[in-house]
Amino acid sequence: MNNGDPHDEIVRLEAQIEDLAARIENCRKFILAGRVAVAGGAILLAAMLFGAIRFDPAVMAGAVAVALGGIVVAGSNGSTAKEAANQLAAAEADRAALIGEIDLRLVGRETLH
Repeated sequence: MNNGDPHDEIVRLEAQIEDLAARIENCRKFILAGRVAVAGGAILLAAMLFGAIRFDPAVMAGAVAVALGGIVVAGSNGSTAKEAANQLAAAEADRAALIGEIDLRLVGRETLH
């Protein structure tokens, strides 16, 4: 944590938290796309295996490549999302600690009726 103005550090941490949340959301989208690719490749392979579509080595190679690529995309983005979630939790804890250090005062409420 910074020994300077806690308000500036809180603003910096909030910007970092927003960036990490956006990174996690992007990872979730890529994980979903990877899972769709794995499912699509597997369905295509199963269709060739059971004779629903004619066997073609090029199509089979493409289906395997799509399935393996989906596994890689989903896996790498899954680990990136976990790292970002850990960083997000640490940033939120730092922000909470800084907010706790600020001398907050209670402001009275006025009713308008």
